[in-house]
Amino acid sequence: MKRIFTISVLVLFCLFFVNASFAQNATVKGKVTDASTGEALIGVSVSVKGTTTGAQTDVNGAFTLSAPPTATLVFTYIGYTTLSLPVNNQTELIVKLQPEAKELQQVVVIGYGTQRKRDVTGSVASVNGSLLAKQPVQTPTQALQGKVSGVQVLSSGQPNSAPILRIRGTGSVLAGANPLYVVDGVLTDDIRNINSSDILSLDVLKDASAAIYGVRGANGVVIITTKKGKSGPAVVSYDATVGFREVANQIQMANRAQYTDYLKDANPTADVNAPVTFPGTTDWAKEVARKAFTTNHNISVAGGGETNTYFISANYLDDQGVIKTNGFQRFTIRANNDINISKKVKFSEQISLSRGAERTVDFNAIYGNVYRAAPIIPSVIDGKYGNTSAWGNVGNPLLQLDKANRFTLGNRVQGNVALDYKPISSLTLHSAFNADVKFNNQKNYQYQFHSDDQTFTVGGGNQRQDNSSLFIQNDDSYQYTWDNTATWDKTFGNHHFTVLGGIVTEKFKSNFLNGTRQDVPANEDQWYLNLGNPDVNAKDDNGGGLFTRQSYVGRINYGYGGKYLLSGSFRRDGSSKFNEHWGNFYTFGGGWVISEESFMKDNHIFDQLKLRASYGKLGNDNIDQALYIITATSNLPYYFNNGTLNLGSVIQDIKDTNLKWETTNQLDIGLDFAILNSRLSGEIDYYNKKVKDALTLVTLPGILGDPTNDFVTNAASYSNKGIELGLKWNDKINDKLSYSIGGNISYNKNNVDGLNGGQALLRGGANGKTITSTDNGQPIASYFVLQATGVFQTAAEAAAAPTNTFEANKVGGLKYADIDKNGVIDANDRVFAGSYQPKYYGGFNFSVNYTNFDLSADLTGNWGNKIYNGKKNSRGSENDNIEAGYANSRFTTARPSNTDPSVITSATPPSTYFIESGAYLRLNNLTLGYTLPSAMLKRANISRLRLYLTSQNLFTLKRYSGSSAELFQTDILQSGIDATNYPVTRTFVFGVNLQF
Repeated sequence: MKRIFTISVLVLFCLFFVNASFAQNATVKGKVTDASTGEALIGVSVSVKGTTTGAQTDVNGAFTLSAPPTATLVFTYIGYTTLSLPVNNQTELIVKLQPEAKELQQVVVIGYGTQRKRDVTGSVASVNGSLLAKQPVQTPTQALQGKVSGVQVLSSGQPNSAPILRIRGTGSVLAGANPLYVVDGVLTDDIRNINSSDILSLDVLKDASAAIYGVRGANGVVIITTKKGKSGPAVVSYDATVGFREVANQIQMANRAQYTDYLKDANPTADVNAPVTFPGTTDWAKEVARKAFTTNHNISVAGGGETNTYFISANYLDDQGVIKTNGFQRFTIRANNDINISKKVKFSEQISLSRGAERTVDFNAIYGNVYRAAPIIPSVIDGKYGNTSAWGNVGNPLLQLDKANRFTLGNRVQGNVALDYKPISSLTLHSAFNADVKFNNQKNYQYQFHSDDQTFTVGGGNQRQDNSSLFIQNDDSYQYTWDNTATWDKTFGNHHFTVLGGIVTEKFKSNFLNGTRQDVPANEDQWYLNLGNPDVNAKDDNGGGLFTRQSYVGRINYGYGGKYLLSGSFRRDGSSKFNEHWGNFYTFGGGWVISEESFMKDNHIFDQLKLRASYGKLGNDNIDQALYIITATSNLPYYFNNGTLNLGSVIQDIKDTNLKWETTNQLDIGLDFAILNSRLSGEIDYYNKKVKDALTLVTLPGILGDPTNDFVTNAASYSNKGIELGLKWNDKINDKLSYSIGGNISYNKNNVDGLNGGQALLRGGANGKTITSTDNGQPIASYFVLQATGVFQTAAEAAAAPTNTFEANKVGGLKYADIDKNGVIDANDRVFAGSYQPKYYGGFNFSVNYTNFDLSADLTGNWGNKIYNGKKNSRGSENDNIEAGYANSRFTTARPSNTDPSVITSATPPSTYFIESGAYLRLNNLTLGYTLPSAMLKRANISRLRLYLTSQNLFTLKRYSGSSAELFQTDILQSGIDATNYPVTRTFVFGVNLQF
């Protein structure tokens, strides 16, 4: 009997395994669509739970795989909620995924954690990485332009330049106004190593919620999260673009006839026919520019099993500059991996290695000469350069480019390793070590050349390099941050708590070593300092910096019934940059999800409606680490009474040993909503940012002995007040046609509330002139100039006018308002005349999809700001050229003008005449794409193939007479002065998106 029972059990087991074997061979088919629109979803990962078996949906959203009838299928797709669906003996499935990206439903990163947007009490904007990757730009923040309210982005056409971001206005003058960037937990101020195709999401903390980052959050925080793999078969993606860049709106300078006509008025005794060997006109702007090749290639592999996921990518970028000899190349590798060691322990790592090679140009010097070089001198004839300096003019800009080789090689390692442990389901212990390491090598070589007939078409002049010169600098830096946090997340009935606490340790160290030698051979293989002459102007230098931070962080979020929200955070920061090391920073906020109230359930207007408010205190310690430390200058000569020369040390500068960080108190009140079946969604925000204890310069009496006469101290206060509005409309007409329209607009009022008891900060442009003033009651860096009222038409009018202390009154000269009514035009007659900070800025975008075609466009712009045309007023020589527009409109006896003077000289003072409107509207991006039908791709096992054409900066509508109304200026106090900006570029590329 026992043997019969044993045999029966064995038979049952055999039948079970046979049945299971047959079950595993069952074929399951299905289609995956968007639950709200019904649109087929391409590239959805479909995996059999607990196995490595999986598939991916095609362009029709269809999938086929083998699975047991009792299996559970897991559907994952970026931007959608992950779905687990039992097969239940079905052979065909209809799967609908819910979008996570719906307003108030998406998950946003808030610093040391994530949160549903509907539960956020602060102002947090989120941009999907796919939107950033669409644009042919090097740095992801360039693609952010016009997409987020309250965020102003200024970019340059220069390869490898870092865009300037201003979040809710300018809040500092000397401590920096740029935001903090956090890349997968790594804190940094430079994201030029990040490949846009690797980004999953970009979140911007605009309000006091940035206080979770303490002394680094005053200017806002940009959090970048890179992609990770998902369980399922490997997905291979290849994205590439190839095209060219060109100068978008080249500056037009006077031609030969306009120039010589001008010289006759500027200097009647000048011999304008001196360079007789060249009868034509040289357009120097075109001579130094070119059409620049650009290409970008990215390949990635993502996937994973039940216990691990991976994402690996490689990127190559080649971006030639539109100025000759300029260019940048970058190669980046990224690896992101997650490993579930057990049900309670997870290990993760993200690492990025980048290597960049850049050939830079001194574009300030180049374009400073482009604007001034005489058009009657040739650029190059028969291999010889036109000698502009022999004409009493500036140097030949093309020669400047050809005789300099400025090369920088940079290597960077950025990433982190982390361990998460969940002792119980509601508690997560997280420890992460984040590092950012840089190694840079710079070589600048100046070739030897002389002012003779071997180099120039005409000898003489002062443009020469008698000795070759080599400058080399090696610098390296490392920064690490060690985060240790504990997060408790628990729901009790209608009560939901999330509590965070942790310790953050940070250290930064940098070193540099450089040297200069002359007479180094011109052969690049011999560019070493020891091959130069150490006895002729040899220079060596070294240095570096070190600072540390220690922080304690805490945050609590509470929600009741999904309707009432409370949050608060606290951070205590200690920084070695200040004598008083410690400071406390905090935020608290509340939210009310009105649409969840019972009295709103039957309303037919609002699908979602939330009111929120926050207030907090943030800090800014972005200053030199030794700014408060008194140092002595060594090796200074001193003669004693006996005439003996001795070398000693002395304290030469005066410093404030009690410096402290700038603090920002910010109030934000916002409303988020969605109506018309969530087709229209938006947000409205009001904010008030007040900065106190801001660093500023106080001028000291010379008797105190400080050679700079500048004393840096906490003595200023600023404010930014504004309103933001963002709207988005999504709709689907039918199965073939869908579209979306979005836009945002921001209003900001910047003001200097208090500054040194009225002591203004003056900055200027060429010839030692002051143009901007940062003073009480005005925006930071406001123009402070004379008020031009017209042009003198007659000699009698000029003689009767107030005495001009800058230049003599004459027919065709500018006349100015005598503000103080004392009969003299001098510095006391200056008036405030606006600033470069726009009152309004924003963007507009739309996209439409019809069958396999897609079309999208982004526009951006601002208005209410001014630009000072500094290049128009930078004439240092009577033989300098002028702008073509001014040449056509200036006063002459045959063509009188009451707006433009006859000549502009180095004595012409800054005035409202040089100030123009900075308003513009630009078509930032236009893209047309086509996705090939799946039937064409099946045989090649390709799941998706899209081809597209795109243009960046196709056209700009502006009133400014210069080449671009968008000025890239890193010096806050001189923002808006158009002197020598790198040209803004227009880009045309062809692209491909390929997925297997």
